[in-house]
Amino acid sequence: QANFVESGGGVVQPGGSLTISCTASEQTFRQYVLGWFRQAPGKEQEFVASIYWSTSSSTYYADSAKGRFTISRDNSVNTLYLQMNSLKVEDSGVYYCNAMRGLGSRDPFFSSWGQGTQVTVSS
Repeated sequence: QANFVESGGGVVQPGGSLTISCTASEQTFRQYVLGWFRQAPGKEQEFVASIYWSTSSSTYYADSAKGRFTISRDNSVNTLYLQMNSLKVEDSGVYYCNAMRGLGSRDPFFSSWGQGTQVTVSS
């Protein structure tokens, strides 16, 4: 079990910014590509972004996130971040982190999930 813990969600106006965080075990952080997913009410969970584990920190984004979201990681504190700018109403949902099956993959590695963090974009 990776025991992901997401935090930092909240309510923000359209066009605003928010940064959310995810922590997990050191083993998970140093072993896997990590990524963010989100799920809006009534919709399927979707991939948002992922980042490689090494110092190169190569990244991969869904089209909906390109140019607006930035994924980063700090392996020294086992924390994954997602900085979200120019937020839209359609970005609302519960955001989750997980390991990935590879940098170019959109599939999560672990079947278990954390509690997620709610992001609401509303005027």
